[in-house]
Amino acid sequence: MPEVNDAPAATIPAVLEGGPTDLPPTVRRLRVPADDQKVKIAHRGGYEHFERDTPPLPGDTAVVFYWTTRTKIAE
Repeated sequence: MPEVNDAPAATIPAVLEGGPTDLPPTVRRLRVPADDQKVKIAHRGGYEHFERDTPPLPGDTAVVFYWTTRTKIAE
């Protein structure tokens, strides 16, 4: 459990590529903790999974996460 004085993790801009075509553009641009390697987005009764690409090139403003799979929410 985080301590009261712990600073929040630094976040960076990220872009989600691939996956369902109906995933809204507003969901495809987000901020994630700098060390995250995976992102999971709830969508249409399941989760869309994205994995981080290589580190961004100098001058790039966002890290790219590419779609890898979809899982259903357990009932």
